[in-house]
Amino acid sequence: MSNADIPTVQHFIGGQRVAGEGERFADVFNPAEGAVSARVALASVKDVNAAVAAAKAALPSWSETAPLKRARVLFKFKALLDEHQDELARIITREHGKVFSDARGEVTRGIEIVEYACGAPNLLMGKHSDNIGGGIDNWHLRQPVGVCAGITPFNFPVMVPMWMFPIALACGNTFVLKPSERDPSASLLIADLLREAGLPDGVFNVVQGDKVAVDALLDHPDVEALSFVGSTPIAEYIYTEGTRRGKRVQALGGAKNHLVVMPDADLDQAVDALIGAAYGSAGERCMAISVAVAVGQVADRLVDALVPRVKALRVGPGVDDTSEMGPVVTAAHKAKIEGYIAQGVSAGATLLVDGRGLQVPGHEQGFFLGGTLFDHVTTEMTIYRDEIFGPVLAVVRVPDLASAIELINAHEFGNGVSCFTSDGGVARAFSRQVKIGMVGINVPIPVPMAWQSFGGWKRSLFGDHHAYGEEGIRFYTRFKSVMQRWPDSIGKGAEFTMPVAK
Repeated sequence: MSNADIPTVQHFIGGQRVAGEGERFADVFNPAEGAVSARVALASVKDVNAAVAAAKAALPSWSETAPLKRARVLFKFKALLDEHQDELARIITREHGKVFSDARGEVTRGIEIVEYACGAPNLLMGKHSDNIGGGIDNWHLRQPVGVCAGITPFNFPVMVPMWMFPIALACGNTFVLKPSERDPSASLLIADLLREAGLPDGVFNVVQGDKVAVDALLDHPDVEALSFVGSTPIAEYIYTEGTRRGKRVQALGGAKNHLVVMPDADLDQAVDALIGAAYGSAGERCMAISVAVAVGQVADRLVDALVPRVKALRVGPGVDDTSEMGPVVTAAHKAKIEGYIAQGVSAGATLLVDGRGLQVPGHEQGFFLGGTLFDHVTTEMTIYRDEIFGPVLAVVRVPDLASAIELINAHEFGNGVSCFTSDGGVARAFSRQVKIGMVGINVPIPVPMAWQSFGGWKRSLFGDHHAYGEEGIRFYTRFKSVMQRWPDSIGKGAEFTMPVAK
């Protein structure tokens, strides 16, 4: 493809695609080919200001639109997503690299959030207390926050934005999305489908970009709330800078998810779970399992079962139906993961399967890594402490359940965790004692459904609210309490005592 043939991914502001005023661009790669597939316009501060201005202009009308009418737009949007599910999945596979079936599953999980948001009339319904005393009635309502923004990561270019904007729109807010510049194209198709569904111009906007766009959103006085999903250092930065400016911020950070294998676990099920959860999407999931905690005598059997399965992983382009794992997103990310593997070897971990140096026939320039497996990993090692975000699984050996829980609770991250066991008492103790936000019992990736809420503990979440579900409704609304009585029930004379029910 010549430079003249490379398409440019634009912004979406005020109901239309626009080139913007920025003069900077970034390459978008097809990771399976190792080749540039597009270039993306990087927003200037003026571009961000234009998107926020469009959202602000659309806010009065949209916020006063009845929740039922807002829900009808989302119903139409959901129907259009169903029609274009494969198209969205193909875009994800082309720009992120994950296998098509996984990409399609991502779109499905995003659609589920839209389905939840379609219940806006019920989700926004308040409660009423009749005659609390003195002829006074009290009720509460939830009102929109205002202009909201979302900054989303490369690993889920469809699902994670849908954790945010469907809830925000259902609640009567307007929205500015800043997707990852590594795989930006899906955001424009989403914007087109929202417009086709009848969403008024300016209610949803997209600004492509990098840190310039992020900082412009943080600085803008008309952005009232900001959601972020990504690495912990950036999450902490966004939370600190956003709250310092008086914004409501929900920032989901990194993870180091453990899967505990008890001696009484079904070993075949545990191994299946580890293979899928550690190497699915090349480990580029915030809920990926990156540490297998082998308890007691199960360790040797677990490792012996894992080695041939990791070696047998079918790695190839995402468009190949036989591929189980695709490439990682960029050459730089591949090099970073390879650096972690080298650090693990230097630190003394036992490298049982080395994914470096993998060549996929016909795709020699692709950003491919094979599955990697370490044993005898300790808590002092960098490969244990850091979120690698790649197809690397570390086995840590502990003597008992108490040691496993202590190990997990000591880690700075607290996103997801799982325990495989056949003992109900172990499961109950584990789920109650572990200091992690999302827990699976014989479930390797415990991502909550749309009507629940997603989020971790400790340095995996900055802010008071988890994403989507009831927590999302709370984040994207302001709570208001109203007390009312009428003149015929009001006594004469001033009262100087604390009001109490009479």
